Amino acid sequence: MCGIVGHLGPKNSVEVVLEGLRRLEYRGYDSAGVSFVDEHNDLQVHKKTGKIANLQSVLEGINLTARSCIGHTRWATHGEVNDQNSHPHSNDKISLVHNGIIENASELRDELRAKGYEFKSETDSEVFLALVVDGVNDGLEIIDSIIRAYSRVQGHSAFVVLNSETAEIFAIKSGAPLVCGINPISSEVLVSSDPYALAGMVEKLYFPEDKVLCHLSASNKNLLNFYELDKEKSKRYMSKKQDMTHDASDKGEFEHFMLKEIHEQPELVRSLAQYYFQGEGKESLDKAKELKANRFHICACGTAYYAGLVIKNYIEKYNRIPCDADLASEFRYRNPLINTSDLGLFISQSGETADTLAAQALCKESGLNTLSIVNTEGSTLFRDCSENLLIRAGIEIGVASTKAFTQQALTGRLFAAAMSEEYGSEEFKVKLASKFSLLAERIDQLLLRSEEIKKVAEEIYNFEGFFFTGRGVYFPIALEGALKLKEIAYVHAEGYASGELKHGPIALIDEKKVNIAIVGPELLDKAISNVQEIKARKGLIVTIGPRDHKGAMEVSDYYIPLDFEGLEELAPLYVNVVNQLLSYYMAKFKGTDIDKPRNLAKSVTVE
Repeated sequence: MCGIVGHLGPKNSVEVVLEGLRRLEYRGYDSAGVSFVDEHNDLQVHKKTGKIANLQSVLEGINLTARSCIGHTRWATHGEVNDQNSHPHSNDKISLVHNGIIENASELRDELRAKGYEFKSETDSEVFLALVVDGVNDGLEIIDSIIRAYSRVQGHSAFVVLNSETAEIFAIKSGAPLVCGINPISSEVLVSSDPYALAGMVEKLYFPEDKVLCHLSASNKNLLNFYELDKEKSKRYMSKKQDMTHDASDKGEFEHFMLKEIHEQPELVRSLAQYYFQGEGKESLDKAKELKANRFHICACGTAYYAGLVIKNYIEKYNRIPCDADLASEFRYRNPLINTSDLGLFISQSGETADTLAAQALCKESGLNTLSIVNTEGSTLFRDCSENLLIRAGIEIGVASTKAFTQQALTGRLFAAAMSEEYGSEEFKVKLASKFSLLAERIDQLLLRSEEIKKVAEEIYNFEGFFFTGRGVYFPIALEGALKLKEIAYVHAEGYASGELKHGPIALIDEKKVNIAIVGPELLDKAISNVQEIKARKGLIVTIGPRDHKGAMEVSDYYIPLDFEGLEELAPLYVNVVNQLLSYYMAKFKGTDIDKPRNLAKSVTVE
């Protein structure tokens, strides 16, 4: 959601922070701002609605020389989108940026107003600033005031505070992402909501746990120190070498990151089985398969949830272990039946999805082992789970997930393979790895047919509504296809199990609606019968189906033939690439912001 970057060091802090914020644009935002201590030791605050370019226009002509700065990109939760509600929030000496939600902000605001504090914004974030100012007015040192303020707020949040009197920065979190980094050679220290903002800037990353106060100060022997709430030194953080590169943010020959990431999938698919069967991932896979379970609870949100449905099919088919798949936002509120013999399986690209973290915490508190399928090593989900399987998708910049979905589902397939009796057989592993290679080859071939799919998109993008349908293993792909189109083309799209159309949705079908029908080799005749039901009601039919199938071709207005031979259980992921390309080109014809769709954020860190 909101992006945070803070910097302290000999370089020009404002430029460093702006560069970090630009790297976080992919997360989605509606305003941006910076606060810094200038050469006269005065606190300057500049913020503007819209893109970072708008903020840079405001900063033109201003002396930006500074050795300490915090910055923010806001995704609005409390208060409308305007300059006043943008971050940072400040008084004369203290400035604050915040990611998350303060759940008890209303009652705290009333209390502070009664003390005479005048709020300048509608945000919950300013409440924390007011609490810090209140503590300072009571005679507390700023570190004590921040600790007292933190103890009063409820909800998942990360706060970063700049003290202009000393140019030092404080940061603390509860259930929200926060990372610090150090470059000892240049004597720089940074803090952010996303490690990607620090790529290439620091040598080492530090991931503090909740209730750990991070102190960035040039006056200390160590530029970065960690404290418990009683101000004793803390060791509750994880550190790792910073191994990300900023090169991943280069679109190269592609017009959009989303298109680039679609094209990255074949190579990622090829390398995944090798990583887990022969490479560094073998140990992680072996540990994961030892997490015995009588039942799986699969929890995720959005695209990751649909990947979870694919994984559910794999585990139930190959391991014959029952799986419950839940939207993480609903899981803990339905009082789920869970036992210590169950296993919680949590899927997230960022590893910071608030609802998924809350579901994981519930399972962990109930005594369950927990396993993550995650892209970001060192993320909160990665740290909190018993074991982890990395999807190795690399940095995904496009808000609408493509390659992460494929890698999540395939990682789940490898996990199911590891739990099977055949896992000890090298022949079995070679056969499955060959199937992964075949999938990569078929996706490569499909990408060469992009113009064919683009022409179909051009014919249908102006229709009023889109129904993605699939039976059996293709139902999750129908759901994911509809989500992708909604996300980036801003059109009404729904995913349905083909057999469910006659139970209500078919009432919406007319000549202005499109059925994107996924017809695989499995349940082929039944799926075609469902397509005919829509055709009879004048719906336009776009079929993704087996090559040279006369019956499927005859009922279709547009037909995208695929070669399913040999793919077997991986075929749904092959089909999904067609949906990705269709959605991409339809959005392009509509002229939307494909990489940064309106109202969306890449990492959803609030419930």
